[in-house]
Amino acid sequence: MKILLLGKNGQVGWELQRSLAPLGELLALDSRSPDYCGDLSDLSGLAATVQRFAPDVIVNAAAYTAVDKAESEPQQAHRVNAEAPAVLAREAKRLNALLVHYSTDYVFAGNGETPWQETDPVAPLSVYGSSKLEGEQAIQASGCAHLIFRTSWVYAARGNNFAKTMLRLARERDSLNVIDDQFGTPTGADLLADVTAHAIRTVRQRPELSGLYHLAAAGETTWCRYARFVLKQAQAAGVDLKVTPAMVGAITTDAYPTPAKRPNNSRLNTQKLQNAFVLRLPEWQAGVARMLTEILEN
Repeated sequence: MKILLLGKNGQVGWELQRSLAPLGELLALDSRSPDYCGDLSDLSGLAATVQRFAPDVIVNAAAYTAVDKAESEPQQAHRVNAEAPAVLAREAKRLNALLVHYSTDYVFAGNGETPWQETDPVAPLSVYGSSKLEGEQAIQASGCAHLIFRTSWVYAARGNNFAKTMLRLARERDSLNVIDDQFGTPTGADLLADVTAHAIRTVRQRPELSGLYHLAAAGETTWCRYARFVLKQAQAAGVDLKVTPAMVGAITTDAYPTPAKRPNNSRLNTQKLQNAFVLRLPEWQAGVARMLTEILEN
């Protein structure tokens, strides 16, 4: 099996290099790869890469993810998040290849308290959410075999993430306030990568499982409670903090305005995925604790 991976140095892409390697011949690219074009803003170059390598599976882990910046750069967000997936889908259809793509809970309006199902109405609140939705729709309309995984609150030990930011601020500041009315599930890039590899193997044998799935760790929390959990783990590991978990203040979204509106409800119902691929998704705390152990030891 030949696998083309785009976005190899992102949080998810980095983990995918590990999880996909045992499946076959892997060509992993980023936007600066010298021999093949891995730049999603170069649509003709992207098409040429797929045609030249002729993969059996295309995994697109690249995206325009600057949520606030997208409000002032809608064309760039649309090109990378909508037009590029459309090109990949067209080429995948031509090759009879499987296209794996990652999307987001930002395609929903984010109201209510019920976890979103794949069949729920979409109503993105931001340019980023709209561009990701267009990418999904282009893939579905192409008729190619595909796996689209909507996920949320992604983190990894590699690169910047919310937990690292909270640790830094709790060391530097005398007080810390964090939003407590946005609900979701921290989901590790390693979990996304491992489930992806399992799903690819399964869909190659059972093509009828191709489609759209929600993929996130189990459970739910808020950013504030997430921050307190991170600091509690750090405290237990002996990290010296100026702001302890109990000192983290809870604020509302309105108190921290941003250019792009965030959904208050980012909960995702993952039952379809678990049933289709015979999986049990772990509680979010387990993955975050593991990630913290890794970064606190370095």
